[in-house]
Amino acid sequence: MQESSIRKSNWAYLSNHGHVLVCLARDPNARLRDVAAAVGITERAVQRIVAELEAGGVLIREREGRRNHYTLNRDCSLRHSVEGGATVGDLLEAVLGPRQVTQPAAASVTEFARVG
Repeated sequence: MQESSIRKSNWAYLSNHGHVLVCLARDPNARLRDVAAAVGITERAVQRIVAELEAGGVLIREREGRRNHYTLNRDCSLRHSVEGGATVGDLLEAVLGPRQVTQPAAASVTEFARVG
């Protein structure tokens, strides 16, 4: 396989679930519309992912006025046996770095969309 065809392929190391987690770690008050734009999927897909993450104990959704606030359970184990007992916090620290994991509102989702 030629190097140029490898660079043009459209895949990522993280799944959409991982991307949604990263967005909500960066901005726990993010609108799902903004998360969808940053990840590159529909708002409905983000709603489904958030519901699955909530059902899996990975996040808690709390209503604050007209908006939602998302609290991530950083101690929740990743789901696949290959991940060797790593946690959501471990994943976020690897992607965002320790400073942004301890300060989850450091960058907004829209800033992430421009960078990513």
